[in-house]
Amino acid sequence: MSALYPPSALAQVAVLFARENSHYFDLAGLDVYPASRDARTYSGDLPVVAHPPCRAWGRLRQFSKPRDDEKSLAFFAVDQVRRCGGVLEHPANSTLWPAAGLPVPGHRDEWGGFTWPVYQGHFGHPAPKATWLYIVGIEPAQIPDYPFELALPDGRVELLSRAAREHTPPAFAAWLVDLAARCSK
Repeated sequence: MSALYPPSALAQVAVLFARENSHYFDLAGLDVYPASRDARTYSGDLPVVAHPPCRAWGRLRQFSKPRDDEKSLAFFAVDQVRRCGGVLEHPANSTLWPAAGLPVPGHRDEWGGFTWPVYQGHFGHPAPKATWLYIVGIEPAQIPDYPFELALPDGRVELLSRAAREHTPPAFAAWLVDLAARCSK
């Protein structure tokens, strides 16, 4: 356990693969695992919000240079969501879905999991950033309300810095925590 990020005694949700400067550190009731804490050491039973690295899985993967072990982190994250309940966030149409046997939108898997599409632009991201959420532990009707607009931001993910592409907007982080807190296994 890292002394830098000790888990809260009141933790209700674990956040796996958070950025070191993540907005999750501003929220109460979380056990946050940035890279320095190594999410692979998580063995608790709290519902999780999982943000495994996506650069080896997304539509820009041919331009990425992931570490040799990076793809395996996504499979670990899927296992934690299935074991504990919660949500995994990845780019829409991520190649992780077929590789891990995750259900496409409109279908369920044997763990009761389903995929819910959202746009992070609705939560304040400077680009639309189409995102798929793999959710286990609740029914679709139990998903908390979230912002929706017919118009999307004009920005393009490809034109943003790596940090801007990866950063989770504060409103989206808070919503994902609320969603995960409703999940159970």
